Amino acid sequence: MRICVYAGSNPGANPAYGDAAERFGRLLAERGIGLVYGGGRTGLMGRVADGALAAGGTVTGIIPQFLMDKEVGHLGLQDLRVVGSMHERKALMAELADGFVALPGGIGTLEEIFEVWTWAQLGRHDKPCGLLNAAGFYDGLVGFLDHAAGERFMQAKHRGMLIVEDSAETMLDAIAAYRPPVVEKWLDKSRT
Repeated sequence: MRICVYAGSNPGANPAYGDAAERFGRLLAERGIGLVYGGGRTGLMGRVADGALAAGGTVTGIIPQFLMDKEVGHLGLQDLRVVGSMHERKALMAELADGFVALPGGIGTLEEIFEVWTWAQLGRHDKPCGLLNAAGFYDGLVGFLDHAAGERFMQAKHRGMLIVEDSAETMLDAIAAYRPPVVEKWLDKSRT
């Protein structure tokens, strides 16, 4: 099993974010779960990878060439794959993963987790998606998502597809227990 982790390339203001990232990486390794992530060495991305590596875990990084050119790739990985674009990066990360977790991060992190969550809602995959709410980082977002569901811009079952947990342990337990709801598989018009 492999979990794709989306996370900030910056450390954030609260040291608890980095501690949570490192703990999540270590716990993945201790549970025999591989890490797939964006291949960076900085910020929370680097901390989650370093945590997994320190605990003997398997880490696969996927990074576009333009970021390698900026010398932000993590050269200590067993498997660092350099791709041509951000689109290729996201597609390969999704293909390799059995689930997705967002640690604290910015708009890139949000875009990535929202995309795979949207794909699940549309029946394109049935893999778990979650927010690791370290130090309450996602409290405001979770409140907004609950509001959106209450205003009927999202079905309750689709809101329920996004796991929100405060610790690495409870997140991985929730992923292990995850059973996807039955969702309508949208017609793939490219096949007709």
